[in-house]
Amino acid sequence: MATSSAHPRMINAAGCAATRDAFAASEWGGFFITHDPPHQQRSEEWMRERVEELKGRVRTMFSDNDSVAKAVTLIDTLERLGVDGHFREEIASAISRIVHPDESSGSDDLHVVATRFRLLRQHGIWVSTDVLEKFRDDMGNFRASLSSDPRALLSLYNAAHMVVSGDGPALEEAIDFTRHQLEAIAAKGELRSPVAEQIARALDHPLPRFTRLLESMYYVGEYAQEETHNNTLLELARLNSHLMRYLHLRELKALSLWWRDLYDMVNLPYTRDRMVEVYFWSCGMIPEEEYSRARLMFAKTFGLVTFLDDTYDVHATLEECRSFTEAIERWDDSAVSILPEYLRVLYIKTLSNFKDFENMLKPHEKYRMSYAKKAYQLQAEYYMQEAQWSHDKHQPTFREHEELSVMSSGLPMLNLVALMGYGAIATNKVFEWTCAVPDVVRAGAQIGRFLNDISSYKLGKNKKDVASVVESYMVEKGTTGEEAVAAIAAMTEDSWRMMNQACMYVDRALLPAAQLVVNIARSNEVIYLRGRDGYTFGSHVKDLVTMLFLAPIPL
Repeated sequence: MATSSAHPRMINAAGCAATRDAFAASEWGGFFITHDPPHQQRSEEWMRERVEELKGRVRTMFSDNDSVAKAVTLIDTLERLGVDGHFREEIASAISRIVHPDESSGSDDLHVVATRFRLLRQHGIWVSTDVLEKFRDDMGNFRASLSSDPRALLSLYNAAHMVVSGDGPALEEAIDFTRHQLEAIAAKGELRSPVAEQIARALDHPLPRFTRLLESMYYVGEYAQEETHNNTLLELARLNSHLMRYLHLRELKALSLWWRDLYDMVNLPYTRDRMVEVYFWSCGMIPEEEYSRARLMFAKTFGLVTFLDDTYDVHATLEECRSFTEAIERWDDSAVSILPEYLRVLYIKTLSNFKDFENMLKPHEKYRMSYAKKAYQLQAEYYMQEAQWSHDKHQPTFREHEELSVMSSGLPMLNLVALMGYGAIATNKVFEWTCAVPDVVRAGAQIGRFLNDISSYKLGKNKKDVASVVESYMVEKGTTGEEAVAAIAAMTEDSWRMMNQACMYVDRALLPAAQLVVNIARSNEVIYLRGRDGYTFGSHVKDLVTMLFLAPIPL
């Protein structure tokens, strides 16, 4: 998300926040341009050949897993290890078999029941909360005896975060019950690995809201500690992790070179220098090898719109904003003449990069460019409206602000750009649906906006920024800042429910596009954990970037 609401701040003697105008320098500089990964004992060619051999063995496991419990465990393990992309057809077939389990399905095992519930809902299949009723006592409360099984509690906690608005109190009660129990268990300090680490991670990021790439980075090591781990799955996951790191490092180097050239050429030092963080974000939402084109298009457009965002937010005069908006609307090299000198290179480079994107598309995909270009033009219009509000010192109502800022977050536009790089699943129907900003897209953008504005309130914002949704809520409702933050956090939860529900009712042909939105929301949850801003402040996610790209899993 390209919004720049959070800025470095200092706390003065009176305890008030004071903003600074300058963004911090990049945490990484040119590190990934010159970085030379350590030599591996095994060649990439050998790894790929071995992966193909292991994939054949895994496919036989699907035919051997005739029980619901075994099928649920296999699917969950493959997804958490990050290798499910190799077995989409097999997983889809297995999912269809566990929709209607028989009597011997492990229905009295909370771990199996909860994991099945989560997996089906994550795959867009509605499941009634009635399956959890057998784990309640005569008073309707979850049985106290469940606290003796941390693994089952964790499964229920993760499953309950697939809640939708029509579920009633069942899953809300499950979240409250399991969180209380898990926190109490963790506080005793008696848990062993890997359950201890998994609980700690889930209390920050419930599994359905955590990026799958980061989960696999943690889980590969944790899976090795499980007594029942399968050596074939473990070896496949380790090799897959190494191959993905090779690919990601190559892409990161290419992007870093592209960005350094662009950043130096446009010469706008007031803008954020954050390509490494952008690529980290991109990998979190689009990790698979087959979507390399989408990942690169997303990252480059994210970088370009950051120039746009920071220009409108922190530097340009209102008249300069107007001329920039007009030039982007015209989308022609000749429009450069209406721009101030300092924005001309950025404008020309924006147009040329979109032309490069178009050249990356196959002939039957060229139509996608019109959707992406129009979305980018609308993005400038949203920024223009915010700049006008700031200039006029206009205090929008909460609803006015939420309507505009959800769109100005950039997420609806970036959804389209990512889809532009997808393969056959990104049909004309998908683009028309996404452009209409359906519930799932709107909910995803709300999550990004609300998390960002909570961060903005906690960290401080630029003096030119229009009021955040937190500030608009405070003024309109007469609340304190902390009360407003709590209210916005509750709205974020509502948006997750809306997004979960939309994915279960969407046309199956549109589900991959809807799940992309979910992945973007997951990345936002990581970037803005507990009010941090890992984009504006690269130091906030430096440890995660290091883990993902520079700390390989041992083979």
